[in-house]
Amino acid sequence: MKASRKNNFINRELSWLEFNDRVLSCARDESLPLLERLKFLAITGSNLDEFFMVRVGGLQMLLKNGGQKKDPSGMRPAEQLEAVARRTREMLAGQYAVYQELEKSLAASGIRRLLPREFSGEQGRHAEYVFDSEISPVVSPMALSDQEETPLLVNRMLYVAVRLSVPAAGGKRPSRRLAIIPVARTPGRFITLPSEGGYHFVLAEDLLALFANRFFPNETVAETSCFRVTRNADVSLREDGAPDLAAEMEAVIDARKRSDCVRLEVCAPMSPGMASELETFLNVPSNAVYRAAGPLDLSAFFRLTELSGYDKLRYKPWPPRTPPHLKAAPSMFEVMAKRNVLLFHPYESFDPVVRLIQEAARDPRVVAVKQTLYRTSRKSPIVAALADAARAGKYVTAIVELKARFDEERNIEWAEELEDAGVQVIYGVKGLKTHAKVFIAVRREPGGLRRYVHFGTGNYNEITATIYSDVSYMTSDEDLGADASAFFNSVTGNSQPQSYRKLAAAPLGLKERALSLIEAETERSREGQKAFIHAKMNSLTHPDIIEALYAASRAGVKVRLNVRGICCLRPGVPGLSDNISVKSIVGRYLEHARIWRFGNGGKDRVFICTADWMQRNLDKRIELLTPVEDRDARARLARILDLCLKDAANSWRLLPDGSWERLSAAGPKKNFDCHVAFYDDVCEKTDKAKRMKRTMFETHKPLQRKK
Repeated sequence: MKASRKNNFINRELSWLEFNDRVLSCARDESLPLLERLKFLAITGSNLDEFFMVRVGGLQMLLKNGGQKKDPSGMRPAEQLEAVARRTREMLAGQYAVYQELEKSLAASGIRRLLPREFSGEQGRHAEYVFDSEISPVVSPMALSDQEETPLLVNRMLYVAVRLSVPAAGGKRPSRRLAIIPVARTPGRFITLPSEGGYHFVLAEDLLALFANRFFPNETVAETSCFRVTRNADVSLREDGAPDLAAEMEAVIDARKRSDCVRLEVCAPMSPGMASELETFLNVPSNAVYRAAGPLDLSAFFRLTELSGYDKLRYKPWPPRTPPHLKAAPSMFEVMAKRNVLLFHPYESFDPVVRLIQEAARDPRVVAVKQTLYRTSRKSPIVAALADAARAGKYVTAIVELKARFDEERNIEWAEELEDAGVQVIYGVKGLKTHAKVFIAVRREPGGLRRYVHFGTGNYNEITATIYSDVSYMTSDEDLGADASAFFNSVTGNSQPQSYRKLAAAPLGLKERALSLIEAETERSREGQKAFIHAKMNSLTHPDIIEALYAASRAGVKVRLNVRGICCLRPGVPGLSDNISVKSIVGRYLEHARIWRFGNGGKDRVFICTADWMQRNLDKRIELLTPVEDRDARARLARILDLCLKDAANSWRLLPDGSWERLSAAGPKKNFDCHVAFYDDVCEKTDKAKRMKRTMFETHKPLQRKK
């Protein structure tokens, strides 16, 4: 019997929390190197921070404004907040249980956190020196008083709350007051201590607590405890009335600094009285207070994972490989003029993409360069290349997305730098984020102008390209080049959507193409043909897509999905989704590539895409869907999907009730790791090409002259 519609969907927020729990499971996994486990734990902390700033902040605003609308799963905002708080407290307990275990194991491996009571004499003297010379001159305590306006506390900054007892004259009882001390970013959270071996450190907040009395002469420190506030970052940008989008974006960034507090984290030993006072001062409801059984801000422990001298506690390095035919080629243009290039990062290097953009900036035959920029690195060689191209007299257009959340300030800086260099900077279309990833170099050649295009599933960021799993497709295909130019023209000219030859773009066209492809497989199955859908993405939430997949399942289409994070579809429900399976891979690299494959009656159709199957991507963003028609590239993308579906080492299976089960397999498949398989494939392919080149060289050696 078909389930009622409201039960057909898993709640989005709870699904996200289950994804973070899968990341936490990696931190629990004793088979992983110790510092890699710590990194996974830090990721769960960073993820949870963003979840509260964006998703919980949005729900609280909705509730505050009287919102009562149910989500597709049938839950109202208040019900979602209650469920989120309950699940988050469970996760918090799990995080700190893992932290306590890792702290012991790290200490046994030489990386040891010390509390002040554990200092040796030398360590105590060093700690005092660091406090006096590096911390005390930098920080300033702030008083909290009912009679004074509460000072503005910085989002996600650590503070030490200090309960003070002030002596009173004439035998009267001493008065009590509360003050706070910010934990300065200088000299850093982790203070190195002298040790005879290994790495010993103390946390900056512990030093502040130890020497807090020095800030308050003639007063007694009765209690110290650490806390942190998280503010709502779901602040709307009012583009309609913004003559200067950059200025309006700066106003949004400033508004976030003063927005409502959506979470108050306190260390577990904090007294109820101190916690209650902080709640009052910050206007935080008691159900938004979270007690942590260890140091706050676990994301900061990324710092420890970068310590030198502890390589045995990390994964064995996998240097990204560059295909020999690219490394040896005089130019990327020469390669792309003859063949299409598919790269799978981070197993294959992102360098060829950077090289293409840099060559376009230098090549005198290149007359125009166009690129979208969503997120990139702080010292981006790509941004530098665009500026160089403009200074060289080329016509350069950059669509810079100022609304890339938490990267807005950096993007504003890029935009200003590019404009100063002579680049035509476009801020996209009002009301929509430009999330598409595309680069075009227009080159004058003997046969006329030719376009060389890069399409990607990830950002133009050479740093994250070493840890995110993404696909790059580089081509000089005439139709794709014409479509890419038409795409830029529609965005930069804010014109009506173009009629594309091969591409599809959101918000008008891409969702329709996805539904059409799903429905085509559904019809084939109804007609008795073999039909299947294999897809890999970050998240699946769009009700229209989910309903279409349910219809496909009922028609007999075999649907196999690899969804890293949020999934609101319920697989395996009798009569609804019997033919749908969903798995999630969480492992060494962040799964970020979006790949679609449809059976198409035996003539597979394969695509790469920048969009997930979500409302925000398909309805509210500018995205691109790129068909991959090259036979070798298409076969390789199909293999990537197959190996992901085969993985048993890093995988979880989604159950009909919304819970996730760690995947296990019998026999030789038990430990199959798709990440290892991907890297082995790349190494084998690279080494084989090198051997062939060496053999050809040896076979064609010039004859030696006889003496």
